[in-house]
Amino acid sequence: MTTSVDLDISGMTCASCANRIERKLNKVPGVVATVNYATERARVSYDGAVTTDTLLATVEAAGYSARLPSPAAEPETIAVDPTAALRQRLLVSAVLTVPVVVLAMVPAWQFDYWQWLSLTLAAPVVVWGAWPFHRAAWTNLRHGTSTMDTLISLGTLAALGWSVYALFWGTAGVPGMTHPFELTIQRSDGSGNIYLEAAAGVTTFILAGRYAEARSKRQAGAALRALLEMGARDVGVLRGGAEVRVPVEQLAVGDLFVVRPGEKVATDGVVEEGASAVDASMLTGESVPVEVGVGDQVVGATVNAGGRLVVRATRVGSDTQLAQMARLVEDAQSGKAAAQRLADRISGVFVPVVLGLAAATLGFWLGTGQGAGAAFTAAVAVLIIACPCALGLATPTALMVGTGRGAQLGILIKGPEALEQTRRVDTVVLDKTGTVTTGRMTLVDVVAGAGESADEVLRYAAAVEHASEHPIARAVAQRVDSPAAVTGFRGVEGLGAEGVVDGRAVVVGRPGLLADRGLALPDDVRRALEAAQSTGGTAVAVGWDGRARGVLVVADTVKPTSAEAVRELRSLGLRPVLLTGDHEAVARRVAEEVGIAADDVIAGVLPSDKVDTVKRLQDEGRVVAMVGDGVNDAAALAQADLGLAMGTGTDVAIEASDLTLVRGDLRVAADAIRLSRRTLGTIKGNLFWAFGYNVAALPLAAAGLLNPMLAGAAMALSSVFVVGNSLRLRGFR
Repeated sequence: MTTSVDLDISGMTCASCANRIERKLNKVPGVVATVNYATERARVSYDGAVTTDTLLATVEAAGYSARLPSPAAEPETIAVDPTAALRQRLLVSAVLTVPVVVLAMVPAWQFDYWQWLSLTLAAPVVVWGAWPFHRAAWTNLRHGTSTMDTLISLGTLAALGWSVYALFWGTAGVPGMTHPFELTIQRSDGSGNIYLEAAAGVTTFILAGRYAEARSKRQAGAALRALLEMGARDVGVLRGGAEVRVPVEQLAVGDLFVVRPGEKVATDGVVEEGASAVDASMLTGESVPVEVGVGDQVVGATVNAGGRLVVRATRVGSDTQLAQMARLVEDAQSGKAAAQRLADRISGVFVPVVLGLAAATLGFWLGTGQGAGAAFTAAVAVLIIACPCALGLATPTALMVGTGRGAQLGILIKGPEALEQTRRVDTVVLDKTGTVTTGRMTLVDVVAGAGESADEVLRYAAAVEHASEHPIARAVAQRVDSPAAVTGFRGVEGLGAEGVVDGRAVVVGRPGLLADRGLALPDDVRRALEAAQSTGGTAVAVGWDGRARGVLVVADTVKPTSAEAVRELRSLGLRPVLLTGDHEAVARRVAEEVGIAADDVIAGVLPSDKVDTVKRLQDEGRVVAMVGDGVNDAAALAQADLGLAMGTGTDVAIEASDLTLVRGDLRVAADAIRLSRRTLGTIKGNLFWAFGYNVAALPLAAAGLLNPMLAGAAMALSSVFVVGNSLRLRGFR
């Protein structure tokens, strides 16, 4: 028998750590594991011969910590910000680093003993500020591997160590020592040079990048929390004929509970008494409230928009549809392979090569009898010039400028992983309700019967509907500024409403209600009803004095900018697909209006079906972007290669997505993909040049010909180039 368990992993510093843990776990017979660096969690399936203690020990043996999640501790831990310690480390390091860099770069400000002040300020940054890198490098060393942390740790410690040697035992500590701008290539013993600005600067830059990454990682689990927080907190349970309020956790299968108008349904169940309209749009995407009566199923977390209901609980706790959706989101997030950071991929080759080159340089110069000073100068120069100063800036600066420009345009980008997907996306799945359409019921047509006035039909209907809270009634009432007075108003649950307006008994609702009140339905009114329903609209009849006088058509209307947005997405080489929980007729009408082919319409799908639809497209070899706004879209947004959430939608959808579109305008989706592709291109350009400077200078360093000021200038120039290249994103239109 196969068992599944989730493990909380701590100690990972980059995507290669997750890969290493995954490889170690999968080597255990009978174990299949996926490790998600973003959520810091491992999803492990194992057979009966393996125990959880074995799994925990395997992770520990790889150099990391693991524990079984403890649900009881979750409420307390949610409030703690895990990025606070890193933010404090970054701020202290930045304050200490700025004067060190300024003093090193401006010779005119290099007063007597400035170098000793630089040492005093830089040492805490390199030792305490860079401690996470040193700790990770030590873990890597114990397990015979190396990552970018190894290079950062060795480079900063080498720069600090050599500076201390030059200050105490060389000539760099003498009063009046300056770093002149001599860009010459010559061999020296290095005893008069310090590299403190490089050591402190690299540490601070890399910490800034890690902090930005940690913030985006922290948001990865917020989708699940937001989903689970949607449910009701307490519920009125019927016990011995009396209603008792209890926490929703105490609800058991078979309990009868009450749902008043405006309340959330506490859990999945069957209606035992009453009739009402239930707003399930958050879960199903259905734009029209669903009429329910005795014997109908209701879903937890949906909202009762009408009358009082008594419901018998059929599923509670982890069996409910809401809990299943939370699992769908978690599965999609865990199953999505965390995009390997570009710098980490390159470092897999770069780091061992640099370490080997530094060791070879030291051995060569010692072997040729050049002396320990010259040999160590050349070896340390190799480590310092390879230390990724510009590399530390390459991703964070492009992200900062790109995300800043995106925020101005109403686009929030969560991190580099999202950018990597935009380049490959070829299909964009669009949720209908709230994304392509407004998500609100609107009166779109008034059809008067033969010899009747459309204005009079609307006037009488609006007067009656003004007294109702039903979403369809509100759509009708909003079209008339000053509705006529109504007396004797009565809502008929699930059918409509009636009241007296100007002395006439007016009935608004389904044909059955009008028939019950003795109001005949002429053929022309019946045809208007059928025509409205065939195009996906919701039609209600209006009648008085013995017969129906007209029809009101209510529908979820298409946003004015949606058709243009679909054209823009096509121009980016993307195939738009319309996906909705709504009826086929509604979906086809919307698709035709915005220019989506009939073959690319998928209607009547449940939340789990949305995930399956995305998976099916992916199985066909397509790279899928998903645009949505509701809770029902959260799992599909997480499953998609690129998730784009409308900022006008729910927190759950926003947290499960990779990009958030602040405005409810679908055209921003095309802008977001264009900006993401441009930002990714800038990051790749930055990485190429950052490594280019390092690689070009490495032979000079190994030859012992790299003057410290030339090394400093090359590092500064590469950093300036990277920042300048990133700033070009500010001009994105």
